Amino acid sequence: MYDIAVIGAGPAGASAALFAAKAGKNTLLLHNDKSMTKKAWLENYYGIEEISGPDLIDIGKKQAVKFGAALQEEKVQNIIKIDAGFRIETNIGQHEAAYIIIATGALTELAEHLGLKTKPATEPRIKTVIEVDTNGQTSLDGIWAAGTIAGVSVHAIITAGDGARVAINVISEMNGERYVDHDILKTSE
Repeated sequence: MYDIAVIGAGPAGASAALFAAKAGKNTLLLHNDKSMTKKAWLENYYGIEEISGPDLIDIGKKQAVKFGAALQEEKVQNIIKIDAGFRIETNIGQHEAAYIIIATGALTELAEHLGLKTKPATEPRIKTVIEVDTNGQTSLDGIWAAGTIAGVSVHAIITAGDGARVAINVISEMNGERYVDHDILKTSE
């Protein structure tokens, strides 16, 4: 069983999976290769002069895998509550995870199928988002949401930050104390 399964590998999902895996959590990153970021050209992403959306997504997935996340290209069809967490049913098979982070961008089909509380979106061209609390928790205990699907701005840098924020909140809940991830520059001294 995975500790955390992240559904969606755009900026929010890959960022969530990266933080979860780097924190030592057994992490699964599921994606269906439909991120709206695949159509983007970014010149306003802090720390990067310019990058194509497909390249940004590829780098994000590689970073998550570098820290130990399992990456699978599968379409999630259903999530069922089980004793120790959730069973995730996909077009290929099934997985189990204690916690779920949904980061499916503008795609609400799964959220609606699960009966998660939704609300009207405020972003242009986004109709519906999952209703979440200030930590990213949805109306179903153990299922969280991050990025555009959780109502934040569609800008890639904002969704990436939201994915990290939600993952840190999930990790903190799992650990029973606030989790902080700070790397320190290694010097030659």
